[in-house]
Amino acid sequence: MAIFGAGIMFGPIIGPLLGGWITDNWSWHWIFFINIPVGAISILMSLAFIIDPPYMKGVKMKIDYWGLFFLAVGIGALQMVLDRGQREDWFSSEFITWLTVISAVFLILFIIVEIFAEHPIVNLRAFKNFSFSLGNVVLFFVLVNLFGSIVLLPIYLQTLMGYTATLAGVLLGPGGVATLISMPIAGKLVSRVNPKGLIAFGIILTGYATLLMSRFSLAADFSSILWPRVLMGVSMAFIFVPLMTLTLSSIRKEEMANATSIFNLIRNLGGSFGVAFVTTMLTRRAQFHQARLVEHLTPYDTGYNWSIHQGAQALQNAGIDPSGQGGLGIIYEKNFCGSP
Repeated sequence: MAIFGAGIMFGPIIGPLLGGWITDNWSWHWIFFINIPVGAISILMSLAFIIDPPYMKGVKMKIDYWGLFFLAVGIGALQMVLDRGQREDWFSSEFITWLTVISAVFLILFIIVEIFAEHPIVNLRAFKNFSFSLGNVVLFFVLVNLFGSIVLLPIYLQTLMGYTATLAGVLLGPGGVATLISMPIAGKLVSRVNPKGLIAFGIILTGYATLLMSRFSLAADFSSILWPRVLMGVSMAFIFVPLMTLTLSSIRKEEMANATSIFNLIRNLGGSFGVAFVTTMLTRRAQFHQARLVEHLTPYDTGYNWSIHQGAQALQNAGIDPSGQGGLGIIYEKNFCGSP
C-alpha cells in the first residue's frame, strides 16, 4: 500500500511545479495538452506490464450496459453540478437544477439496477463489509478537507501574495515530497502499530496543519506557508496507508478490482465536494465582506475621497483619461479583487 500510495502522490509533487512552469512559460492550455503524451505512455506501459491475475484468466466478462449507462450519466451530471454550481449560483440556475435532478434520478436507477443485476458493473454488496464502508466514509471526509485546503492555497498565493504560478508550485511541491517520504515509514509502522492509531494521528496532524493555514495573513513569509503544507503532506501518508490497508484487507482477491474502483470513486468524489464547498464559501464570504466594506465608502469620508483622487492621478500619469469612474475602479481592484 505504501509503494502504491507513493506512486499516487507523484502527481501532487510534480503537478504544481510543472503546471506553474507551463503557465508562466507557455500557456494554461498546455496544462491539458500535456496529458496526451502522458496518457499514450500510460497505455503502452499498461499493455506491456499489467497482467491479469490467475483467477481472472479464462473468465468471460459480461458487461452490465444499463448499470454503466446510469453510472456514467449520474456521476457525469453530479460532477457538472459540483464544477459549475458556484458560477451558475447553484439552484437559482435552471441548468444546475435540472442537472441535479438528472444526477439523483440516474444514480437511484443505478443502485436499483446493480442490486438486481446478475453481473453488476459495480458490486454494491461490498458495502456489507463494515470495515470497507467505514473506510470509504473516512476517506471521503479526509479528501474534502485535503482538496478544500489545497485549492485555496494557489488562489491565496497568486491573488493576495503576488506569487507567480511557478513560485506557487515551488511552495506547494514540498508537501507532496513530504508525503512521498512518509509513505514508506507509515507502511512499516502499519505492521507494528495499530493502524487505527496511525489514522487518528494523521487526522489530528491534518487538523493542526489546517489550523495553521487558517492563520495565514498578508504578512506571512515563505516558511510560515511552507511548513503547514509539509505537515499536511506527512499527515496524508499516515492516513492513506493504514486507511487503505484497513479498508481493503478484508476484501477477497476476486472482489479486489471492484472494491478498489469504488475506493477510487469515493476519493474523486470527496475531492470534488471539497473544492465545490470551499469555492462556494470563498465567494459568499467575499461578497459579505465586500458589502460590509462598501458601507463605509461615502463621499463624506476623507480617506475615500483621497483614494479616488490618487487613483485618478495614477490614470492621468499613465496617459488615461481620469474622468468617469476610473478612480473607483482602481479602489475596487486593490481592495476587493486582491491585487497586491
